[in-house]
Amino acid sequence: GDSQYIANIEGTFNDWMPGGSVPYTPKGLAYRLQWGSLRYASNMAAAALLAAESGVHPDEYRKWAQCQIHYALGDAGHSFVVGFGENPPVAPHHRSSSCPWSPALCNLNIVHIDTPNVHTLYGALVGGPGSGDDYKDSRGNYVNNEVANDYNAGFQTAVAGLLHLCVKGE
Repeated sequence: GDSQYIANIEGTFNDWMPGGSVPYTPKGLAYRLQWGSLRYASNMAAAALLAAESGVHPDEYRKWAQCQIHYALGDAGHSFVVGFGENPPVAPHHRSSSCPWSPALCNLNIVHIDTPNVHTLYGALVGGPGSGDDYKDSRGNYVNNEVANDYNAGFQTAVAGLLHLCVKGE
C-alpha cells in the first residue's frame, strides 16, 4: 500500500539529506555527481516538493528544496542561472546562444573564444559547481557550464513549486 511508497520516498531522502550518503559542498549543495551537479539537486528539490505536497515530511522537505534552489539562484555567492541574480553565467556551453548574428558563420571554433555569449539564454540553469563550490564560467567548460533540458526541467519545476508555496502563504 501507500506505506511502501512512503518508505521508499523517505529512504531516498534519507540519502539526500545532510548526514546521508550524498555528500555536500562546503556552501551546502547536495553534490551527487560532477557533471551537471545542479541537475541532481534541482531534480531532487522538485521531488521533495512533490513529496511534501503529498504530506511526507512537508516542513523538512520544503526547507531542503528551498535551500538547494536558493544555492542555484545565488546563495553560493553567484547565480548559476543565465541572466538572473548576482554574477550570473555569461558564457554557457550552448551553441545557438554563442553563435554570432547572421550572416556570420557559426562553427566549433566559437567554443574556444573566451568572451560572453552573443545571445543571452535567459533563465537557463548551467551544470553547476565542482565538489568544492568551484566554478569557471567558460563556454569550453561543458562539465560545469553546459545547459540541458534535464537540468532545467527539475529546476523550473522546483522554482514553480516554491512560488506556489509563496502564493499560498506557506
